[in-house]
Amino acid sequence: MMGERQTPRARALAALEVPALVAVPVVMVALALAGVRASAGLTLAVALLALGLLFASFEASRPALRQLMPTAVLAAVAAAGRVLFAPLPDVKPVSAIAILAGAALGRRSGFVVGAVAALASNVFFGQGPWTPWQMYAWGLVGYVGGVLGEKGLLSHGVVLYGWGLASGLVYGLILNGYHVLGYVQPLTWESALVACVASLPLDVTHGVATVAFLAVIWLPWGRSIRRIVAKYGL
Repeated sequence: MMGERQTPRARALAALEVPALVAVPVVMVALALAGVRASAGLTLAVALLALGLLFASFEASRPALRQLMPTAVLAAVAAAGRVLFAPLPDVKPVSAIAILAGAALGRRSGFVVGAVAALASNVFFGQGPWTPWQMYAWGLVGYVGGVLGEKGLLSHGVVLYGWGLASGLVYGLILNGYHVLGYVQPLTWESALVACVASLPLDVTHGVATVAFLAVIWLPWGRSIRRIVAKYGL
């Protein structure tokens, strides 16, 4: 983006973004298969490292204040929306807003919006060991939305709403992984499958809700953000 200055540090961190994001589920599966007792702690450490690297990459790109502002505003709106819809389990606008932010402002902004929204809204819902996982999961949703947006794929409704629906399942799978590794004993394929199946209705609800929120905000919010992007050369 025009507001970013590509220093050697920024380029190095940018090159590590995808490996860091992919490393989290890979390590989760590898440690589970290996039967490592400290799987929960080790995978949490990898998730925290991924979060740190993505935030460092966003900072290293040195986005101008005019880009930081819409990113911060969207993160705040996503957090407030999650709190507002608290009475409706898994009906949350966070994924939709993170996808929109990624598509309009870039993959790093999408990640930051999703991650910060999770952290900020947990001031209301309660912080705990689940917070980094929610930050990672919603950050990943926004990051992938940014990648798809950069490739022009989100202009196709099938891709946009397809990722919206899939994002609920991806988010649920990551949080299920955290739950299974940390709390399911003994850990077997059967127990992991039971945990995932039990959460499937909520994950599907999350995905369907994301599709609905995207249908409402994609065009009007997208036009507004694009005007800001064009006006300030973001």
